[in-house]
Amino acid sequence: MADSGASTPLPLGRKFSYGVGHVLNDLCASMWFTYLLIFYHKVIGMNNVLAGTLLLIGQVADAVATPLVGYESDRINGFCNYGKRKSWHLIGCICVAVSFSFIFSPVVGRDPMYYSLPSDSTTLQYLVYYAPFIVIFQFGWASTQISHLSLIPSLTTCQHDKVGLNSIRYAFTVISNLTVYLLTWYLLSMDSNDGVATQDVSPSDYQTFRNLAFIVIGTGVVFCIVFHVGTKEQSVELDNDLSTSIRTKMYVMCWLKTPQFYMVALLYMCTRLIVNLSQVYLSMYLTETLSLTKTYIAIVPLVIYISGFLVTFPLKLMSKKFGKKKTYVLGLLFVSGASVWFYWLKASVSIDHYLVMAAGALNGIGGSTILVLSLSLTADLIDQNTESAAFVYGAMSFTDKLSNGLAVQLIQVFHPCKTTSCCEACSPFYRNIMTFVPIGFAVVAFVTLLFIRKRVTEYTLVVSEGVDPEVTSIQANSSNYGSINSNSNENFDEEKKTLSPVRSRPSFIVGSMPDSSPYNS
Repeated sequence: MADSGASTPLPLGRKFSYGVGHVLNDLCASMWFTYLLIFYHKVIGMNNVLAGTLLLIGQVADAVATPLVGYESDRINGFCNYGKRKSWHLIGCICVAVSFSFIFSPVVGRDPMYYSLPSDSTTLQYLVYYAPFIVIFQFGWASTQISHLSLIPSLTTCQHDKVGLNSIRYAFTVISNLTVYLLTWYLLSMDSNDGVATQDVSPSDYQTFRNLAFIVIGTGVVFCIVFHVGTKEQSVELDNDLSTSIRTKMYVMCWLKTPQFYMVALLYMCTRLIVNLSQVYLSMYLTETLSLTKTYIAIVPLVIYISGFLVTFPLKLMSKKFGKKKTYVLGLLFVSGASVWFYWLKASVSIDHYLVMAAGALNGIGGSTILVLSLSLTADLIDQNTESAAFVYGAMSFTDKLSNGLAVQLIQVFHPCKTTSCCEACSPFYRNIMTFVPIGFAVVAFVTLLFIRKRVTEYTLVVSEGVDPEVTSIQANSSNYGSINSNSNENFDEEKKTLSPVRSRPSFIVGSMPDSSPYNS
């Protein structure tokens, strides 16, 4: 557990150093989700299925790495006494910095401007070339993300401070995205052929994306250094003598038997699907459905993240006054409104660009709100069980990454165009994706939110004497599911003794999780 000082207000410098610890990930993720498909499709010349396959490979690699990193981060006390969370953060930053530039660059020695589009014989070559860099990048991204999120419950025990830290973290996420889109806008505007800027993304833009990747890596590494210098990780001393101590711990099996764990995971997954799928297909929607020039693939996302950044400031106050669940529902309404607006917009030479930006602003406000609140609900679920915080965040992220990869691949498989060029059917296809996909997941998120209780399940962890607590079972109850709550040996009856999975030696109660958690209605 964090020491008692963790409940005192955090110094401003410490908040800042923590907030910038995810900047490298945020910068790279902005490029990954916003520009990967359009880069591989229109710059490199891949077909829709191959581009989706590469994104799926990355998401699966991230999904597999995330719980593994989370488990190891909880289990290992760091490397060379550097800190269990900061050690994995450093490993992740190195992997991301080394691999990311290759993902947004042509194959070494192959200029896309002077080579024909890839044929079936070269498809495997592209897959073999890009896949290893994508796997390394996603492993590093997962290491950085999980270790960074896992620090929050250790830094403070105040629930509203957790919302504040998540807001600060997300504010820097927004700033990172703003930086990427401003740079993209500038680079695309300056990119030209014989002094005249091209109107659509083409193979001639490969230098723009490659230079953008280099800038992103350099900027992110600087902020990683700030994080490691300014953030002091608190060591967690664990008492391993179970025969002489009574303590409260939540292990992997405890979480897996917790109904609220699955509810929060589903909510987080839906939130990420809403935000990420809108981000992935926004560029194609703008260029193919609305027929806007290529600079708008930077301008409209810029508007989205400016609005998202601004809403982070009153979000802590709103969640405190109205409750997290009601504030989350408000965010879903903004997202749904933006989706309907995207469907209403039609391509024409006289299209009002301000209407496009207004729809983007609604999307940004809603996306920021639900993302911050979903992370805050996850921190509430963990509460003071920081010894397994990385596993919880890893499990949440596993559902996020895997579902996003599968969703994108499924959409790409049903894409009406099977070649590298788009047809008339692309316009309604991307409109439907931007409208019905976010609304559908918003409905699922709303229903899931109804099942997230104010009171989290109680746990009585029963450990046989001399048995590794990692392999013990638990008795899980809550005010909604039962009334058993044991905190002493007096209530340890014969029925509970059967919970010991190894042998029938005398058992004792290690502890129980608090029967409530600050979920706000």
